[in-house]
Amino acid sequence: MAELKEEWYVLRAISGKEAKVKEVLDAAIRTGDLGKFVSQVLIPTEKVYTTRNGKKVLKERTLYSGYVFVKAQLTGEVMYELRNTTNVIDFLRGREKTSKPVPLRESEVMKMLGTADDMQETGTDSGETFIVGEIVKVNHGPFSGFSGEIKEVLADRKKIKVEVKIFGRPTDLELENSQVEREA
Repeated sequence: MAELKEEWYVLRAISGKEAKVKEVLDAAIRTGDLGKFVSQVLIPTEKVYTTRNGKKVLKERTLYSGYVFVKAQLTGEVMYELRNTTNVIDFLRGREKTSKPVPLRESEVMKMLGTADDMQETGTDSGETFIVGEIVKVNHGPFSGFSGEIKEVLADRKKIKVEVKIFGRPTDLELENSQVEREA
């Protein structure tokens, strides 16, 4: 019989329970026969800075809410075991209800793994991109409450230069992206 190769599949899970599904599958891989057929369980996350009570807090956010990625050989009972894991709804499939789970294409896998690696390495901000000329309000630091116009975007350092009026005079400030918010 031909040896099946491992491919990436997507399990649909109850939103918010992805970590629990990963925990259960990792335990089954370590202790049971599932480890022979499933080599990796992944939940891509990104690190996001949020402001809570005036302090910058680093928080991890799931990139694909409700999805768990598994690298597996779908043979025999493996598909049944994965599908019947606690908090798993089913595999992500094609359009027909009776179709087998569709493995991810290599390009999709590389994108997903690349995104997950990039996010973990850099510890990205909220992902907001600002534009020169945009009006923003400072929400953190000594100039909190001041509004001003963006004069320069320093994307590589995740900072912007904002011109605010202090005592009627224009003053340039260099702020982190997380210290400002768009003015509505």
